[in-house]
Amino acid sequence: MVSSPPRPTELTADIHAFGSARATIQGQPLSDSEVEAMDAFFRACNYLAVGMIYLLDNPLLKEPLKPEHIKKRLLGHWGSSPGLSFCYLHLNRIIKKYQQEVIFLAGPGHGAPGVLAPVYLEGSYTEIYHNISEDAHGLKKFFKQFSFPGGIGSHCTPETPGSIHEGGELGYVLSHACGAAFDNPDLIVAAVVGDGEAETGPLATSWHINKFLNPARDGAVLPILNLNGYKINNPTILARIPHQDLESYFCGLGYEPCFVEGSDRPSMHQAMAATLDYCVTKIKEIQRAARQEGVTTLPRWPMIVLRTPKGWTGPAEVNGHKVEGFWRAHQVPMADVHTNPENLKLLENWLRSYRPEELFDENGTFRPELKALAPTGNYRMGMNPHANGGLLRKDLKMPDFRQYGITFEKPAQIEVENTRPLGVFLRDVMRNNMTNFRVFGPDENTSNKLNAIYEVSKKFWIAEYFEEDADGGELSPNGRVIEMLSEHTMEGMLEGYLLTGRHGFFSTYESFVHVIDSMFNQHAKWLSICNELSWRADVASLNLLITSTVWRQDHNGFTHQDPGFLDIVCNKSAKVTRIYLPPDVNSLLSVADHCLRSKNYVNVIVSDKQLHLQYLTMDQAIIHCTKGLGIWDWASNDQGCEPDLVMASAGDIPTQEALAAIALLRQEFPELKIRYINVVDLFKLQPETEHPHGLSDRDFDSLFTLDRPIIFNFHGYPWLIHRLTYRRHNHRNLHVRGYKEKGNINTPLELAINNEIDRFSLAIDAIDRLPGLQVAGAHAKEKFRNMQIEARNYAYEYGVDKPEFSHWTWPF
Repeated sequence: MVSSPPRPTELTADIHAFGSARATIQGQPLSDSEVEAMDAFFRACNYLAVGMIYLLDNPLLKEPLKPEHIKKRLLGHWGSSPGLSFCYLHLNRIIKKYQQEVIFLAGPGHGAPGVLAPVYLEGSYTEIYHNISEDAHGLKKFFKQFSFPGGIGSHCTPETPGSIHEGGELGYVLSHACGAAFDNPDLIVAAVVGDGEAETGPLATSWHINKFLNPARDGAVLPILNLNGYKINNPTILARIPHQDLESYFCGLGYEPCFVEGSDRPSMHQAMAATLDYCVTKIKEIQRAARQEGVTTLPRWPMIVLRTPKGWTGPAEVNGHKVEGFWRAHQVPMADVHTNPENLKLLENWLRSYRPEELFDENGTFRPELKALAPTGNYRMGMNPHANGGLLRKDLKMPDFRQYGITFEKPAQIEVENTRPLGVFLRDVMRNNMTNFRVFGPDENTSNKLNAIYEVSKKFWIAEYFEEDADGGELSPNGRVIEMLSEHTMEGMLEGYLLTGRHGFFSTYESFVHVIDSMFNQHAKWLSICNELSWRADVASLNLLITSTVWRQDHNGFTHQDPGFLDIVCNKSAKVTRIYLPPDVNSLLSVADHCLRSKNYVNVIVSDKQLHLQYLTMDQAIIHCTKGLGIWDWASNDQGCEPDLVMASAGDIPTQEALAAIALLRQEFPELKIRYINVVDLFKLQPETEHPHGLSDRDFDSLFTLDRPIIFNFHGYPWLIHRLTYRRHNHRNLHVRGYKEKGNINTPLELAINNEIDRFSLAIDAIDRLPGLQVAGAHAKEKFRNMQIEARNYAYEYGVDKPEFSHWTWPF
């Protein structure tokens, strides 16, 4: 038995999108002529949005619409576009009235028509793309290129002037907006949240950005939740809960929600104008109190809940089915206009309902009295330099990283926490750049041994304080370190900060970095497209420190053992991705300095936070990191001859175990010639034709030989090394050891043994790969197996590794 849908309740009247405006803020700030002009601008936006989806020709309907005027493939999304344009044009009024800098972030997926239209009408689009002129000829090109081969996509991609947020992957609009507002005291970031987007995890946590904005020094974020009621073919949750519950929800999050609801355009224009006037005034009052009176308590920022019909102003019904205000308005409301004359006529009537002859002159140029509603120059949201942040980017004032290194007499004799000196270096980077550099992390900077940064800047905290917070809490309303246990929000804030021209650093546990796999993907794609756009200025690189790594998860266990983020990074364009695995303090400092100076990359640095052996002096580290990989002479004994074996590694623990294996082999077989190669820059392993950092085949062959066995001890999953080197001449002799999903609550050495990256497994493997040792090495293999068993038994009895193994040093 099929149950019937529930009957509408008496609460439905409170949550519908149709009718005259219902608003929290009362007032009619617009004259009748202003309402008429704003609605004409709104009609122009909607006309362009429909034209982008449908029209290939006849852009101003100078003749009756024919099938040949319609695109063969109808792609794009209509439903959220009117709401976006409505917000955009009303923000234009605010910009002009208050001389207020505003940038616009469109959260709803595929909402580009609602943004591209006002950007074109304000003149920004033509200013950047001269071939898309402000006339009928340019309008035809503008329509054709949308969702068309060789054209532009249906999101607010990097090609969209004024965009720093694509919206194609939902959930990040508020965190991006917050990052853009940091240290931009005169900026308001208007962030439109789609109500489908509001159902995502990243967006749900990012409502808490209001706790991280300092009104004394930061700009403001104005969230605008556009409740159009539907996703692709489902209702949205927030649009179907009682009005009082929705209001209470946002009050509980710390906002002052201002509702603007309805579909009657004249009254909606008045309501939105009054509401935005109120919000901007409230924002300025909060900022004045903080900047002039020193008020540092958590403010209640305003936000807008804009409830409008999905596909607002579109056809009410198509083929007997409801469209406007329903999920059928989401994408292309009529897809059969080539073959269905009735729907072709309906499309023509829809387009003509916007009265394009009143909006554009005979040449197809937007009428100047309507264009005058938009700001001019860099006040236009399509031309605001904050949305092309490379124009504002200034190089960091960098301290000399060499001064933060460590010194020692011999390699592999002392142990140091690799990331702690990096924290001291970052402290002074922060000190030198107190308005354009921030450190982000999900509650882990102290755990990751970067806590020296608090000597210069505490963790920002403006919410309630307890007395005990003074005892090591490191909290301050003036702090510049941002910590929240949401990798999504931290990553989004950092991206927004970088894309508006600043610099940052983000550290997280290796096991948790997978939370932002898709965010990294989207940012890398963004940078890839920006590299093809001459007008997009270079931004600072996104720098990720991956620490608390797989090989030191003896306390957290199997769930925290996953080095697979590197595999994800290798999927992205070689033009924007870099991976570094520095094995010690001095190489980590060299790599970090390089990354902080770089532009338009995603730099992934893998370095554990625990005690590790130190191998390279600062001068040696600089040379080694500059090359990206190289032979360590002190760990090799093949000088002047060909090696019998090449031992290589990438990563701190794999390097220690590879060197310990070399020592075991040399002690048992003094005549054995072994070459040791350390890899810092992982992409050096790829051919130069595949990655700009790649080695030539000649250099690779020279280092790794053409025919000798190579044992490669790797930090991550072993198949990644094979993927990077499969075209190399000696790949058939390359034997990679890495993490193989074999772990639990193990000691470090036992975990290495389980995955066969330990010194004993490596030494045994070497014997098996060398023909001259396969028989003669039997006694050594037995010895190494006994040592391995002894190591495991000791760990099970005492809970720690045997000191002679855990505190091993280089014996030669």
